[in-house]
Amino acid sequence: MLSEKTIEIVKSTAPVVKEYGTKITKVFYKKMLGENPELLNYFNHVNQKVGSQPTALANSIIAAAENIDNLEAIIGPVKTIAHKHRALSIRPEHYPIVGENLLYAIKEVLGDAATDEILKAWEEAYGEIANVFIQIEAKMYEEAALKRGGWADFKPFTVIKKVKESDEITSFYLRALDGTPVPDFQPGQYITVKVVIPGEKFVHNRHYSISEAPGKDYFRISVKREADKEPVGIVSNYLHDYVNEGDRLDVSAPAGDFVLNTAEEEPVTFIAAGVGITPLLSMFETLVNKGSKRKITFIQAARNENVRAFHEDLKELVTKAENANLYTVLDEKVNETTEVDHLGLIDREFLEKVVNKDGIVYLCGPQPFMKAMVENLKAMGISEENIRFELFGPQLQGLD
Repeated sequence: MLSEKTIEIVKSTAPVVKEYGTKITKVFYKKMLGENPELLNYFNHVNQKVGSQPTALANSIIAAAENIDNLEAIIGPVKTIAHKHRALSIRPEHYPIVGENLLYAIKEVLGDAATDEILKAWEEAYGEIANVFIQIEAKMYEEAALKRGGWADFKPFTVIKKVKESDEITSFYLRALDGTPVPDFQPGQYITVKVVIPGEKFVHNRHYSISEAPGKDYFRISVKREADKEPVGIVSNYLHDYVNEGDRLDVSAPAGDFVLNTAEEEPVTFIAAGVGITPLLSMFETLVNKGSKRKITFIQAARNENVRAFHEDLKELVTKAENANLYTVLDEKVNETTEVDHLGLIDREFLEKVVNKDGIVYLCGPQPFMKAMVENLKAMGISEENIRFELFGPQLQGLD
């Protein structure tokens, strides 16, 4: 337990850390990865280069510092990050390295303002925060390993099928190399794929949502080809161009807390943009497979027909469902025969017509799209706890 003095110091200096948060974490990453380059086998190199990883860490530090006397207040976001740590095989021995370099960065940026007393308080606070992560992650490792067909770290899988779903999205069907069954998972969860690219010094890890419902003897991930513009797109382009049936990929056990609550009975709306359809498709298929009586609305948004994936799958699920409707929203038509219910951006007027305000809404897509959807849904009177979303990439905070 932290002393009252330590808590007082950390909370009183949190505003200063907040002001310099991103600068501190940039110094932190530069020093830590410079002296411990092997950690690049865990971190997403793209997020490092474009700056989203330092920003996410800054948000995490600030949130923890502001709640250091009540870490339960941020346990939800902590668990979200812990899922990603478990999926990347982050272990307890990594935390002291992070702590040492974080304190260095605070001192480097704040200079004489970071007194020995302040640094000592932050060191103790970091130890408390690290212990919370370590304990949560230890339980996650254990749960992953104890499931039927489960494992704790990475396991070799074989690509048994590769299917082009649209001009941008390709699906990879993965089966365990040793022939063991894949573990059960919650619809909406992801797996982490470890990719070894020729000529690259370090491995690349990427989280990909499982795009089919549980109950199969394989995992399916559906990968969008990103623009091949360094550093973005290096993994997705490699998977699209060079990974084929029969190739091997190392995979983590399913993780993530953006999942379908199958115990709920309220009407449910899924709003997917682009490749954000992947976790929502798994959720929708699960409800149909279970014979759910819930009223289901699925809104699929895409730029045009050529990049719209799984549309036929969605129509088939709607046919099988007890009470489901599908709406297609495209930025532009490809031709006059294109199926479209709404042309242009999804606005509040359209949402008012098709979304049940008394139900649950699941969202997934690019961040600007998600932000607009959340704002519109809240303005419609849908409660915050009934708006659930997944952000691809590092985060602690939501879209507020």
